[in-house]
Amino acid sequence: MATTSLVTGGSRGLGRNTAISIARHGGDVIFTYRSGADDARAVAAEIEALGRRAVALQLEVGDIPAIGAFVEQVRSALQTMGRDSLDHLVNNAGHGEMAAFAETTEAQFDRLFNVHVKGVFFLTQALLPLLADGGRIVNFSTGLTRVSAPGFSAYSAAKGAVEIMTLYMAKELGVRGITANTIAPGAIETDFLGGAVRDTPEYNEAFARIIALGRVGVPDDVGPAIASLLSPDNRWITAQRIEVSGGQNI
Repeated sequence: MATTSLVTGGSRGLGRNTAISIARHGGDVIFTYRSGADDARAVAAEIEALGRRAVALQLEVGDIPAIGAFVEQVRSALQTMGRDSLDHLVNNAGHGEMAAFAETTEAQFDRLFNVHVKGVFFLTQALLPLLADGGRIVNFSTGLTRVSAPGFSAYSAAKGAVEIMTLYMAKELGVRGITANTIAPGAIETDFLGGAVRDTPEYNEAFARIIALGRVGVPDDVGPAIASLLSPDNRWITAQRIEVSGGQNI
């Protein structure tokens, strides 16, 4: 039987690539989008063109009161797929806020922690009854939890919390055979921060100079890595922070 994965933030960027990569590996995908309904429909069509099933659901990950109703939508989506459980949960949805430590506002801090920490924590908790024993959880972090870059103190602190949270998921859910790992991308050409790395040549070149493989990443460097991590061959990997950065800052 094909696996069924839930990918948050699957309508664009790394989430989109992850959802499509899972489909290329033979899996069906439920994915979320925040506001880009047209983008979500395009991703669903691409997955279906690969011969897999796709369901797009709207979700604002930082809206904690909405999670209960969302879980019921996931349950209904699974029924349409002939399933009663998820095999994989990929917590990708998020955004960036760039500000110097001394200038970061409480509103910026709260937005980051509501989505990247509180949202991931309580969404995962709420989905546990639908996650199969022996399932997989992958949480997105960042290469900026290992090295510092001015302007990302709050963002990186939120992702640091995700990494610790993942260790506890691995420990406490291991009794059900569920693994939990963190993927930490380096500089990638996406629309993150308005496409700064992708669209600003000086940023792109500066990052390329500190990456061992000599270039910044592209989504195709990350999505397939996650799909591979979800495969049966990697069932014994848990509680790990796996950096996918081409050797950035080494």
